[in-house]
Amino acid sequence: MHPARPEFAAATVIQHAPTPVPSSVRARFPALADPSVVYLDSAATTQKPDTVIAAVTAYHREHTANAGRGTYGWATSLSAQIAAVRARAAGFVGAQHADEIVFTGGATAALGAVAYSWGLAALNDGDEIVYNPADHAANVLPWHHLRDTLARFGRRIVLRPYRSTSAGEADVEDILRVVGPRTRLITTSHLHHVYGGLTTLEELHGRIDPEILLCFDCSQSGGHLPVDVTVLRADFAVFAGHKMFGAPGTGLLYCHRRVHDRLRPFLPGGQSGVQITEAGLVGTGMPSLLEGGTPNIPGILSLAPAFDLLDELDRFAVAAHNRVLTVRLIEGLRQVRGVEFLPGPAHAGCEVGYGIVSFTLDGISAADLGFVLAESGFLVRTGAHCVPAAGGGDGSVRVSTQLYNTLDEIDRFVACVSGIAGR
Repeated sequence: MHPARPEFAAATVIQHAPTPVPSSVRARFPALADPSVVYLDSAATTQKPDTVIAAVTAYHREHTANAGRGTYGWATSLSAQIAAVRARAAGFVGAQHADEIVFTGGATAALGAVAYSWGLAALNDGDEIVYNPADHAANVLPWHHLRDTLARFGRRIVLRPYRSTSAGEADVEDILRVVGPRTRLITTSHLHHVYGGLTTLEELHGRIDPEILLCFDCSQSGGHLPVDVTVLRADFAVFAGHKMFGAPGTGLLYCHRRVHDRLRPFLPGGQSGVQITEAGLVGTGMPSLLEGGTPNIPGILSLAPAFDLLDELDRFAVAAHNRVLTVRLIEGLRQVRGVEFLPGPAHAGCEVGYGIVSFTLDGISAADLGFVLAESGFLVRTGAHCVPAAGGGDGSVRVSTQLYNTLDEIDRFVACVSGIAGR
């Protein structure tokens, strides 16, 4: 059974009146020095502040070593730094214990670890996983791969899909429709990478078997708003470091302690938490059970200054800043002839938004529109946005903002789209 946990928090993330994000913060991102280029693709990856760049370069320039392998000062210092980042990461995401934080190569690797360290060992023939086919491929394909792998060994699990709402959130009533006595896991995007809808699953509290595990893909929410895995009642949660100002190739996997004894080694090998016994491989404890080999040391070290930036500016302020930009963007695009919004904040019943809006424009493909926008200095994402279920078609244009974007940039972008639509 679930140990006692706090009740779900309200879905809103703006819980106090934060100090606005200062305009001077933009100067801390060297890649944004050219004002003629407007970067609106932060859902793909965020720009990096000078402190993150310094942390990465300092590792390569000063005392480069391998953590956990040596007894000399360079190595032991790195081990201590990584341990400190792990503890900091636990506090940043609301984990109760540092051993609940696993360093991974990113969100894809983290969700793969859940599928294989937990799914291979815990799922029996006929068990079910409930998922959203419209989520990012990282939260779709691992479950299909797991199902296919288990089938080769005679265990057949079932994947139960659910829908999204017009507001871009997980359809909780549809989840309840497909949840059954064999459901073992419900997985969802916390903040959807195309629709920009926030899902907490709080409506499931008291309405499903507490033994069903909850998995959240927090790749987008981690750098956009405060995330507390304990409040979410998450058993698993994944974060992409490069989408919250850290270096690429680094991610976080949160595993609640209640699932630790159900996990098998994920990457057994060098510096992994396993030992050979007569009974086979035996884990020596978390989080090393799911880690193995040389980690992305500079990437892990980059997380600390990324956390510093978000804490310094106040994640509530970052969320409020992105909400203002989102509302301004939607209001502007509503006036443009031929614009059609995908599910998301444009269809919500109130002014809401977390920095992600996707749309199409009549008479021009998403790819062509993206090319024309880029020629005018606006960098956006186009296509299916890593949604495996998207199928054919032109896809859409996705605009994604962050704390370094401004209202002026949004107004200029809307004017550019309006000009294209009028041609």
